[in-house]
Amino acid sequence: MTQSDDTRRWWALAALGVGVLTLGFDITIMNVALPTIAGELSVGTDALQWMVNAYVLAMAGLTLTCGALGDRYGRKRLLLTGLVIFGVASAVAAWSDSAGVVIAARALMGVGGAILTPIAFAVVAVLFAPHERGRAVSALVMGMGVGIPLGPIIGGWLLEHFWWGSIFLVNVPMAVLGIVAIALLLPESRDPAPPRPDVPGGLLSTLGLVALVYGLIEAPGRGWGDWLVLGALAVGILLLAAFARWELRTTEPMIDLRLFGRPQFLWGSLAGVLVTFGLLGLLFVTPPYLQLVNGYDALGTGLRLLPLIGGLVVGAPAGEKLAARSGYRAPVAAGLLLVAAGLGLGAATETDTGYGFVAGWLALVGLGIGLALSPAMAAVLGALPPERSGSGTAITMTLRQAGGALGVAVLGSLLAQGYTDKLAAPGLPGPAAEAARDNIAGALAVAERLDLPALADSARTAYVHGMTLVLIATAAVALLSAALTAVLLPGRPATRAGTPSDSTAQPAPLHHDTRE
Repeated sequence: MTQSDDTRRWWALAALGVGVLTLGFDITIMNVALPTIAGELSVGTDALQWMVNAYVLAMAGLTLTCGALGDRYGRKRLLLTGLVIFGVASAVAAWSDSAGVVIAARALMGVGGAILTPIAFAVVAVLFAPHERGRAVSALVMGMGVGIPLGPIIGGWLLEHFWWGSIFLVNVPMAVLGIVAIALLLPESRDPAPPRPDVPGGLLSTLGLVALVYGLIEAPGRGWGDWLVLGALAVGILLLAAFARWELRTTEPMIDLRLFGRPQFLWGSLAGVLVTFGLLGLLFVTPPYLQLVNGYDALGTGLRLLPLIGGLVVGAPAGEKLAARSGYRAPVAAGLLLVAAGLGLGAATETDTGYGFVAGWLALVGLGIGLALSPAMAAVLGALPPERSGSGTAITMTLRQAGGALGVAVLGSLLAQGYTDKLAAPGLPGPAAEAARDNIAGALAVAERLDLPALADSARTAYVHGMTLVLIATAAVALLSAALTAVLLPGRPATRAGTPSDSTAQPAPLHHDTRE
């Protein structure tokens, strides 16, 4: 391989990084803008929830199918398609004047995300040899990971200086930049002998995942015993069971479920899910704590999440280097231990805790996430044949999305229960009492309107109690995950039959696939 080819690979990786960075901050930027959108478009809570959920459902339902399509029709082609969809949908959302258009545009953005997320990592498996793949994965993990806490910072700044549509419009130049860079720098790759399109598998997986994730989204608000929640969960589980049965019986499956028989793939995937669970638990409770308990505005809240980014930026390359020396097990287990320690410290946070303490445990959690997530993803890619890397990474990404939805549902219920149990709101009229019990934002609004400082203090104390329960639960999951990973995740890369060793394997050649 020539020096110019080697340089081009890393420039191609940078092009992928632009795409995953945009996806990363889009995950969280929407939450900052919801109150502003509610006022500008005069919409209620249901419409706001669908602006978030439409994206999540589309992405969760289509990730598996899109990963397989990339293997079949060309990963570069799918990446360009995903960026076009994402950019056009963002422009439509930015200039829309109704909630319905925003919801439809958000669903289209979810389709773009479902294409980009698995295929960006799949390209790494093709573009880089095993001995340099860890560095490439680390760079992409940092791009997506940094983007998630960056969302509130970007969103807060945009809302202070521009109109609400700017939170979507910012995606357009990023998408254009990604399209140009990928078109110029990234070689085409695909499965040279793809199976026939698996239409039944695609339909079963999409419908099953949409039903399952919808049930998980609705559970905290409606209650786990609600008939709609139970029905959606039951339908989702049945469809996914039928999907698994079909994939194991058909001669040309969309995805190879036998991958779960490889410990490296199984535990690398589960470690990624569990690390994501810890990150989502933190991001679920910390921004409201900073904003509603401590009184920071949206931009100030985002800026105070920077220690999380700093820890991740330090941890990701450190995890890659440690994995290169000692294998996957040590950095993943150590990272999960740091996540557990940081979340455990966070559980000691009180209403009057100084920001220095909060910054410390945020940085520790970020360090652990970076240390664990890069080697976990590298373990997954190392267990996949390059020609099926799209469908393989799609399995991992789908698990992370479904696991994230389950985590948010369970943690949301835990937070709500902890908050309601501790809230003292005697003597309030019916509607005011209901608003106060619903969430801390409602309680603070009632306290301000009725001039009840004691209610505001009680709401802040109750929220911190609920936050403590969430952080303890996520810390316990991270600790258990560290123990399981230390025992069950292989320490060294597994060698697939017919696959050259790390020292001799070569990346895909940097020429464009001319097949149409």
